[in-house]
Amino acid sequence: MNTTISLPGVVLIALFNLAQVDFGQASAAEAAPHNQLTEAEKAAGWKLLFDGKTTQGWRNFKKQAFPDKGWVVEDGCLKHVANAGGGDILTIDQFTDFEFQWEWKIPARANNGVKYFITEQRASAIGHEYQMIDDILVKDAKSSTGSFYEVLPPAADKPLKPPGQWNHSKIVVTRNHVEHWLNGTKVLEYELGSEQVKAGVAQSKFKDVAGFGTKIKGHILLTDHKDEAWFRNLKIRELPSKFVLFDR
Repeated sequence: MNTTISLPGVVLIALFNLAQVDFGQASAAEAAPHNQLTEAEKAAGWKLLFDGKTTQGWRNFKKQAFPDKGWVVEDGCLKHVANAGGGDILTIDQFTDFEFQWEWKIPARANNGVKYFITEQRASAIGHEYQMIDDILVKDAKSSTGSFYEVLPPAADKPLKPPGQWNHSKIVVTRNHVEHWLNGTKVLEYELGSEQVKAGVAQSKFKDVAGFGTKIKGHILLTDHKDEAWFRNLKIRELPSKFVLFDR
């Protein structure tokens, strides 16, 4: 029997096998318990930033301890309690090039955010913010969910889930390139120090902050914005400076 396979046939088989592998990995990730890494994630360099049980790895901005109010571990989530204070919390570690992802939900009419490039050399917790908000409150797209808060708006057709439902978000920083993702869709990308960013910063409340809009090594921070907010599956992997990330 002739078993020769043409080159197009080989390519099709390879693509099919790759699709099967990707599908299997996605299914395994979906089935994995919250706040745990799969073996594939561990091999790819991912690290948990929240273990679902403790606040290890986090502390208050400009303090060495975790706040004694406002933030609690509840139902396997890191939760900010509404109107309970506590202040912003940040990672003990700092990052330069990275891929950070997390899941979050907020109630109706709530506002929160994740900041990156946070340095404690500044008087307050100023950094680039991935906005998380009930968009019904938003009058300017530059302050809507997925935006580079006050500087650049996200895509208008972003796949935001309604309040009370879980969203999945991701921030990717490779050299001067930054991406914001929401529920599997890239909703914003920009270049640090670009004319686009400079123009956005110049029209924002950050216009007088030295170095804002350029790259620095810094902490990742969860904001205390008074409202209730839930976080889980916070994980990060550091990327080499020459890493090239393809859309997926």
